Amino acid sequence: MTSEARPAAGRGTVRRLAGALHTRPRLRLALLLTAPLLWLTVLYLGSLAALFVSAFWTTNSFTSQVVRVWSTDNFRTLITTPVFRQVILRSVGVALAVTVLCAVIAFPVALYTARVARPKWRPLLVVAILTPLWASYLVKVYAWRLILSRGGLADWMLAPFGLGGPGFGLPATVLTLTYLWLPYMILPIHTALEQLPDGLLDASADLGARAGRTFRSVVLPLVLPSVAAGSVFTFSLSLGDYITVQIVGGKTQLVGNLVYSNIELNLPMAAALGTVPVTVIVLYLLAIRRTGALTSL
Repeated sequence: MTSEARPAAGRGTVRRLAGALHTRPRLRLALLLTAPLLWLTVLYLGSLAALFVSAFWTTNSFTSQVVRVWSTDNFRTLITTPVFRQVILRSVGVALAVTVLCAVIAFPVALYTARVARPKWRPLLVVAILTPLWASYLVKVYAWRLILSRGGLADWMLAPFGLGGPGFGLPATVLTLTYLWLPYMILPIHTALEQLPDGLLDASADLGARAGRTFRSVVLPLVLPSVAAGSVFTFSLSLGDYITVQIVGGKTQLVGNLVYSNIELNLPMAAALGTVPVTVIVLYLLAIRRTGALTSL
């Protein structure tokens, strides 16, 4: 075969393959989805399955080696040990507190960026909201450590009022996590408010509704799915975080810290603890499914 015939044969093969894919849309879709589905199944779902299976193993108390014998002792320990129950409840409470604070702060900010600010400034405001996400996670957390430390910026700003900063502990953890995940709540609310039809607000005003009634009866029901969608990020990210509480949490412990501390000493117990955030997040997703939040993600 001459050198001129080889490119022609290659082009012919490509044309036949393209024609076969064009006439078989299901085959084309299968080829497109094979790689991401393989990644999801093997790496993500496979790792979760391995986590769940290893939670039923035990550890030799003398050698600290993993014993691959099925047992529910780890889960029984989680349920019966008061310390574990307190840490789990504290972790869920921190995640809920961060979610509520993010929603309370994000709503007026999103209302201004979507409905009040001039149209030419709105894209710049959205970029400003996204700017903190471009910075390193550790840089932001250590910046808050400097702010909340003794003699830091928080103490300096509150000193004229005879007050001091919260220092390191549970309030500092909630405050730092709220700052970290706030953009994930602002953006979906901003999008929902931006897409809110002006005709609905005008109709509500024409019918004699005041601003508060319009907010409760028109704005809030339409924006609530977006709030729930943002809460998926703030709740799940706060529940699984363990670095922030190590840096600004003082002696406070969350589930993530217990998982990290048990990885070297008791891997099956760490796996059992790791199933707690997964289970809580699944239950949380099922609880907000009725709000339509999952379609807003």
